Amino acid sequence: MSLIAVIRRVSVIALVSTISVTALAQPEPADTHRQAAAEVAESLRYGHYADVSLDNAWSEQAFQRYLDVLDSQRAYLLRRDVDHFRDLETGMDDALYDGELERVFTLYQRYHERLESRLEWILAQLEGGLDYRFDSDERLEVDREGAPWAESEAALDELWTKRLKNAALTMDISGQDDEQIEDNLRQRYEGQLTRVRQTNAEDIFGLFMAAVTGTVDPHTEYLSPRQGESFDIQMRLSLEGIGALLQTEGEYVKVSSLVPGGPADKAGVLEPADRIIAVGQEEGEMVNVVGMRLDEVVDLIRGPKGSVVRLDVVPAQAIDMTRSRTVEITRDTVNLEDQAASSEIVEIEREDGRHRVGVIKIPTFYVDFDAWQAGEEDYRSTTRDVAQEIEILKREGVEGIVLDLRNNGGGALQEANSLIGLFIDRGPTVQVRDARGRISLYGDTETGTLYDGPLTVLVNRLSASASEIFAGAIQDYGRGLVVGSQTFGKGTVQTLNELSHGQVKLTRAKFYRISGESTQHRGVEPDILFPSLIDPEMIGESSLDNALPWDTVRSVQYRLYGEPWRYIETLEARHDARVETHPNFVYLERQAELARRLREQHTTISLNREQRKREMEAQEAEQLSLENQRRRALGLEPLDDWVEARSEDDEDSEPASRAQVLESAEILLDYAHLSRQA
Repeated sequence: MSLIAVIRRVSVIALVSTISVTALAQPEPADTHRQAAAEVAESLRYGHYADVSLDNAWSEQAFQRYLDVLDSQRAYLLRRDVDHFRDLETGMDDALYDGELERVFTLYQRYHERLESRLEWILAQLEGGLDYRFDSDERLEVDREGAPWAESEAALDELWTKRLKNAALTMDISGQDDEQIEDNLRQRYEGQLTRVRQTNAEDIFGLFMAAVTGTVDPHTEYLSPRQGESFDIQMRLSLEGIGALLQTEGEYVKVSSLVPGGPADKAGVLEPADRIIAVGQEEGEMVNVVGMRLDEVVDLIRGPKGSVVRLDVVPAQAIDMTRSRTVEITRDTVNLEDQAASSEIVEIEREDGRHRVGVIKIPTFYVDFDAWQAGEEDYRSTTRDVAQEIEILKREGVEGIVLDLRNNGGGALQEANSLIGLFIDRGPTVQVRDARGRISLYGDTETGTLYDGPLTVLVNRLSASASEIFAGAIQDYGRGLVVGSQTFGKGTVQTLNELSHGQVKLTRAKFYRISGESTQHRGVEPDILFPSLIDPEMIGESSLDNALPWDTVRSVQYRLYGEPWRYIETLEARHDARVETHPNFVYLERQAELARRLREQHTTISLNREQRKREMEAQEAEQLSLENQRRRALGLEPLDDWVEARSEDDEDSEPASRAQVLESAEILLDYAHLSRQA
């Protein structure tokens, strides 16, 4: 596989009271699973970038991760169940190497029995009728990941009584009557029970492999034959859906990012960290997906081009799960045209007159591979399209250019290299270190530059992979300023290897800047920071379990085109003076601060209806107050309800987006002025 194909950023969208005497017969591992396990062991040991030792220390970690994969919220298994399988703490490596999967499958079966029995218990409670008055002082722990295992079934009965009460209270507050509540809860848990009873050996092996690969790094994963087929579909860019990458977070499915130019991105109804709690087609009832496996949720969302999917979504910044809203998205494929670079000219008024700055939006690093490989001269690519936009802006006489790489998740490495070449006269752009420690150097080999004027690169937390390589190179060369928020931190390279049964996506290399610093984990630190509503603890490489660390290699020789760092102190002072009272920047700063504070405080929720309402109303009152302060300062009508803020369609409904573009242009003008003076 070529390096270009390897580095194309393609994400797989994935991916009890007493033990029931009616449990299904235990599925047995097949010979194909045993062979695949041994092949994965060899791949991890000899093919992974990191030095992976499949020993007893690794076994202990893998055992804990397997428990987390099965029961992350500590809601089904008992301590005695876990203790019964402690031998796996030193035996997971043997299970993998030798294909001795019986104990791994037996542990799953114990979990399966507990889960099935618990769901039957829940349905029995619902059959007896709910009689919750919601007037107690009880509170429910929001996140039990890492909580101690329950000592008794009675303790889990108490936990699930609270969970049921919370589910019922959430529906009660949203306006559902008792009959609707019981029907919805019954459908939720009956559906879950049906899916649990359909579990087969392939599913169990997949869960075990998720634990095994997840101990190494978050981008290494096993793909079953079915998942491999989905991966191939995405490699051909023909997957029809909504263009959103999803991940699990506890019992919920969360939006991790949006595909630029995709249906969800165009519709503007989803944002990163939004949680999807129900899915429905154009007609019919919504299916509750809380607690559902990620691949099952994806199957519900996926559908033919032109059809409509309905999603019940809880906004990322909503504190209470009752604050959901239903959105509709028309499924479609993502076309190259939808991801093409585009430009505009913004005008900045200053005391010395009006200034014109060009802004080029680059949603992704793309290339029409088929046309390129066929030898067509006019094939589309990021570099070619940006070059055309630069020529247009130069003819318009702009004083500088802002390259907007926000939400750009990466793409073809060759395009990052060639795009840098538009702004420098030959030179290295990125170092790639493989598992053996060998370093390959890539760069721009063409002489000359297309644009040598003032340059600023605007990034955010969702700028990843090739975007980080580009921004890092511009920063290292001193070719321009980088502004915005810390980038994603995706600095690794994966390859897809065929197994006798399924495939393994393996981290094989790591990106390094020409300065020698890795982009992994830390990403690129902007020269001037903007406030961000995206929480780095929820989105980004550093938020993922077992992410490979940041490190350095030797720098390479390269020339400096400027010294922007000499002016950072002055630029920051002018930036701070501008945004200190700017309605949108003040809102961003305070909203991010409020979100952090509420998240830290929101570790439990009240099961008392009136108390719950008071807490929810107090939290949303703060959020609404911040939004309306911003709106009044901008001369907009205030809102009556905070949830309305997500559905407003006036031209200033996305304050962060426009404010950051304009401030980037202001910083660029300051930098150009200081550079001329120097």
